[in-house]
Amino acid sequence: MQADPGLYGPLQYNPAWMWCGAAVLALVAGWYVFVIAGTRPAPRSTRTAARTALTELPALKAAYLQRIRDVEREAAAGTVDARAAHQEISLLVRGFVRDATGVDATRMTHQDLARHPLPAAAQVIESLYPAEFGPGPLPAVTVSAARASEAVRAWN
Repeated sequence: MQADPGLYGPLQYNPAWMWCGAAVLALVAGWYVFVIAGTRPAPRSTRTAARTALTELPALKAAYLQRIRDVEREAAAGTVDARAAHQEISLLVRGFVRDATGVDATRMTHQDLARHPLPAAAQVIESLYPAEFGPGPLPAVTVSAARASEAVRAWN
């Protein structure tokens, strides 16, 4: 046996391992940047620019009136049941209010709409509530579509 085995220093790692570790850290950091940047909302200026382009009122009215007529035709043809047609008409009126005023009416009740300065929309939405959610017999889709169309036409 050897009396003095000697002292050996630590073994050096290959520099390739350091570069592999740095690359993995760079990939993880890049992934976080990609995910965070991809899920952020668009800058406000681009949203308002797109919204102002859509708020030309006569064109907006014509588009929503056509969509209401389309729902009415689908209900008359039987491709959509009456309750779904009423819900679609309500959604169209709310979407029109959102596009015309900027107020997100798609998530408001008729009471919320009445508290806002939107009484015409509130009246139409209130008249659609029994057809959307009520257990009783549903009113005719043509009547609801006529009310919604009148509210869109009368909008200033």
